[in-house]
Amino acid sequence: MERGLLWLPLLATFIGLAWAGSAEYKKLEAYKVWADNFDQAKYDLYSVIGYRNGQITWGKATRKGIINLQTVAIADLSDVSLDIDGQTFADIDPENLDNLPSKGKAALSLNYKTDKDSTKIPFTQTDLAAKWVNYLQKFVALGI
Repeated sequence: MERGLLWLPLLATFIGLAWAGSAEYKKLEAYKVWADNFDQAKYDLYSVIGYRNGQITWGKATRKGIINLQTVAIADLSDVSLDIDGQTFADIDPENLDNLPSKGKAALSLNYKTDKDSTKIPFTQTDLAAKWVNYLQKFVALGI
């Protein structure tokens, strides 16, 4: 009887891990369906982002789908930059991504041509965020 009670917390832990894994799998599947509509898309723990036809769309992945979707046209942006712990990196050399801080809160910052406040899209990986900045800056420079 005592041995059975000792195994009970372990069983509860495995059930919790299975539930968490199932929830993450459902989020990834919802993202895959959503990402099919974009030329370029990324999944992150904090957010999802996609680009297609001069439009950037981002939101948050949940088990039931993507929520809090927002879209902005590239033509409305003056600049795209990378913020890491409040420090802004506008001109990022794709060859020297090692010069960026590897730790810290990274966010893609969309700066508008109007007086509207910039929008920050959070990332967990600074190198992935830097690649997205370089990718989007090409389109901002062209104005499309």
